[in-house]
Amino acid sequence: MARKASTQRKVLVTAIAWTIAFLIFFPILWTILMSFKSEGDAIKAPFDMLMSPWSFESYAEVQTRSNYSRHFMNSVVISLGSTLLALVIAIPAAWAMAFVPGRRTKDILMWMLSTKMMPAVGVLIPMYLIFRDFGLLDTRTGLVVVLTLINLPIVVWMLYTYFKEIPGEILEAARMDGANLRSEIIYVLTPMAVPGIASTLLLNVILAWNEAFWTLQLTTSAAAPLTQFIASYSSPEGLFYAKLSAASTMAIAPILILGWFSQKQLVRGLTFGAVK
Repeated sequence: MARKASTQRKVLVTAIAWTIAFLIFFPILWTILMSFKSEGDAIKAPFDMLMSPWSFESYAEVQTRSNYSRHFMNSVVISLGSTLLALVIAIPAAWAMAFVPGRRTKDILMWMLSTKMMPAVGVLIPMYLIFRDFGLLDTRTGLVVVLTLINLPIVVWMLYTYFKEIPGEILEAARMDGANLRSEIIYVLTPMAVPGIASTLLLNVILAWNEAFWTLQLTTSAAAPLTQFIASYSSPEGLFYAKLSAASTMAIAPILILGWFSQKQLVRGLTFGAVK
């Protein structure tokens, strides 16, 4: 009886998990399906839309109307640039908080995390004026800076959690062998925290890639990433559902593929230290 109950519980949990996964993925699936329909078919009733013939018309029009490769390269440069800059700042900061904590270390960590709770629109005007005065509007450099600042609290918190799981005695042994601070971080700490650093890097790339608010407010054309590319298909004349779906599919495809192939690394890194 106990084995039967256990089997039933596993089946129920599996069914619930698959149901939740499908509900989460369904909007993405619907967007992809709609992108292969003509504009007229895309506004039909759901069943009629699914039964309508497939077409690459929307993708062809999106490619003709917009420079997808330029937006894609902007997204790549901005996402990777902000991620690498955040890691350069966060690794020493997390090291200091994990291995040389002060009385206010936890307060600083909580304060950093609390900044993520502030509505972005609350600092839009001062940020816009600062960027205007420094000539950073519609530049990749400006977006790299702002996305680094936005995601830095999460990066520091994640690295701090990983570093706390590394025994301090190992770093003390490295110091006794003559390692200076730079060697300790680069040659001892960083290799031991590779899973955590890798998962942090992947998560930050995803967050930067999907950031829409600041990219829409601080760019127009030259540094516009894929979020701006998607928004360009919403106009005062109305929504072009098929073209918008095609643009959205082209924008999310790279990050979906990255997430699919790196899911094990993400799960391993995000659960690192959760069970002792």
